[in-house]
Amino acid sequence: MSRLVGAKVAFLTSMTGIEDPELTVPWTAVLEAGGAAELVAPEPGEVSTVSGDLEPVASYPVDRQLDAVVAAEFDALVIPGGTVNADRLRVLPAAQALVRAFAEQRKPIAAICHGPWLLIDAGVADGATLTSYHSLATDLRNAGATWVDAEVSVWQEQGWPLVTSRQPGDLPAFCTMLVEVVGEAVRT
Repeated sequence: MSRLVGAKVAFLTSMTGIEDPELTVPWTAVLEAGGAAELVAPEPGEVSTVSGDLEPVASYPVDRQLDAVVAAEFDALVIPGGTVNADRLRVLPAAQALVRAFAEQRKPIAAICHGPWLLIDAGVADGATLTSYHSLATDLRNAGATWVDAEVSVWQEQGWPLVTSRQPGDLPAFCTMLVEVVGEAVRT
């Protein structure tokens, strides 16, 4: 499959606590669809992933440091989950600014599990229809979003696609929509 040939996708994480399949499975889907992926994190070095928020899994090299990245360089943004990852990422002004820049440029953003926390702090959740890990439902509603309990939600406002999913079990649907939405965006 080559729907994403020429597409460049940023995967934004903190340095620790990233839910491993929520990083690696969408990453593989982007590559298998012909796209390029870059791991963006606050510091150089490696990020560490976990399973179920607690069990260490692996480390992955950072491709680009967050403060040296601009949305114009990429076609889409993916925000993996992991409670610690999302909680650390959401308070970083540079991460918030990057999310806002993708939204302002009407580029696809995909967030899974706890990843939508960053959408709240970046100020882009208000008015959107989203899903997430169930414990974020109240946070998203309080931020002005409509929360739905679905394996994947695709919200489009004025051509800006926002893809969200609840948990690792939803990764097949999340990856399918990620590839579809990014593929459509790069063709237009």
